[in-house]
Amino acid sequence: MIEALDHVQLAMPSGGEDQARVFYSDLLGIPEVPKPPHLAKRGGCWFERGPLKVHLGVDMDFRPARKAHPAFRVADLAVLTKRLSEAGFSVTEDEPLAGYERCYVDDPFGNRIEMMEAL
Repeated sequence: MIEALDHVQLAMPSGGEDQARVFYSDLLGIPEVPKPPHLAKRGGCWFERGPLKVHLGVDMDFRPARKAHPAFRVADLAVLTKRLSEAGFSVTEDEPLAGYERCYVDDPFGNRIEMMEAL
């Protein structure tokens, strides 16, 4: 029986770790944690805070996830979208979803990310 979601893994191209750190840690505020040594040699990076776990793994045949995506609940969507826009990321709105203000942004590799704030 499934009990919970442990983490989300997104793909990235080889050598994109620094870009991932800027986006996921600096802009989204999810701290980087060390990967276990036997996995670190594969490249990629992990970002975790409490139960929120986003892992970026290197895919040699990388293609961004344009439809499938994680959705992050955020505390202040306006502040976050401003920070992302000022950093050069394009933030787009979508149709309303009852009870939420939401938008999308692509990570540095083109993976779709949804951000939602409860109203």
